[in-house]
Amino acid sequence: MRQDTKITDNVAKEFPLLARKQITFLDSASTSQKPISVITAERRFYETSNANVHRGIYKLSAEATKLYEQAHKKVAALVNCDPEEVIFTRNATESINLVMYSYGRQQLKKERKKDNIVTSMLEHHSNFVPWQQLCAHRQAELRVIDIDSDGNLDMKHAEKLIDDNTKIVAITHVSNALGTIVDIKRIIRLAHKKRAITVIDASQSVPHMKVDFKKLDADFIAFSGHKMLGPTGIGVLVGKKALLNSMQPFLYGGDMISSVTVKETTWNELPWKFEAGTPNIAGAVGLATAVEYMQKVGINKIEQHEEELAQYALKSLKSISDITIIGNPAKRAGIISFNVDKIHPHDIASILDTEDICIRAGHHCCQPLMKKLNLTATCRISFHIYNTKDDIDKLCAGIKKAQQVFK
Repeated sequence: MRQDTKITDNVAKEFPLLARKQITFLDSASTSQKPISVITAERRFYETSNANVHRGIYKLSAEATKLYEQAHKKVAALVNCDPEEVIFTRNATESINLVMYSYGRQQLKKERKKDNIVTSMLEHHSNFVPWQQLCAHRQAELRVIDIDSDGNLDMKHAEKLIDDNTKIVAITHVSNALGTIVDIKRIIRLAHKKRAITVIDASQSVPHMKVDFKKLDADFIAFSGHKMLGPTGIGVLVGKKALLNSMQPFLYGGDMISSVTVKETTWNELPWKFEAGTPNIAGAVGLATAVEYMQKVGINKIEQHEEELAQYALKSLKSISDITIIGNPAKRAGIISFNVDKIHPHDIASILDTEDICIRAGHHCCQPLMKKLNLTATCRISFHIYNTKDDIDKLCAGIKKAQQVFK
């Protein structure tokens, strides 16, 4: 068995599911496992601090409110933005839809038929379909940046597509299907040069590398708690304060209200303007704890660990006959897609499951990309802090077993 020097096997012991089940979990791009500290924080909230926020005069409500607002501050510190720029949603999908409804529908008009939105071939459906539907509704043009043969974004094509009629540029930071790390700063500069705003899907970047909202100069970034060691049901939209203040609310109801009369309603301040109803308070507490955990380990250390795993996995997979790695981007995150000759990805995943190895098989919510690559599905592995080189060795042994089954 191999041992890693940077992050040891002991990390997995801090994740109850991994400690109890003898599994090799290689599907963190879909959802990550949760450390005991996150699970405990959610349980402790319900056991000791459960009350609604912002509404009660009593101490318990004040305590719940304090924990909830601390979560805004901790997430803000992670990505370097102001706490009022952190909007809690259910997930990154809802965050992107919030921008589409509250900003996009205001900016695109049917009478301006030259308007366009630019996205890319790398996008998850969550950062593709909302813009596709908005363009269809507003009779605008959806433009899609192409990729090269290695899965890198075609920057020359991007420069051609982003023009004076572009209103929104919606781009992923890291491809969930290929692991491509996009030169997002360059995209943002191109968009701003044409006075377009940027919506960055950071679902696969914030959990694995340092993302600095202010340095990027992005207008919006979206990510999900469950991919960054936190709970499900809690997501984040970070937006520039001026833009958020200019936007109409996405949902109406309790807590996003400042005042209501029979004739009119005024909105609450940020971030509560976009947090209608009782929020996922326990989820926010769990997410704050996940952020603390990541910061304790060190974001740079997490990124380095996953880079080493990715390089080791690529070398190991390439040593197996009849395997094709999908994409060879210039910069890769801890996500690798591959196929095995004459064996469907679903069959590979099923056989690996008999060995207690969890991988993803399918189109990864990237059907335009799969069509571009002339594929219906791929096998995908993805890493987080709890993975080791030993997991890769088990994966390769499992693939060889699958090849023997289908020989």
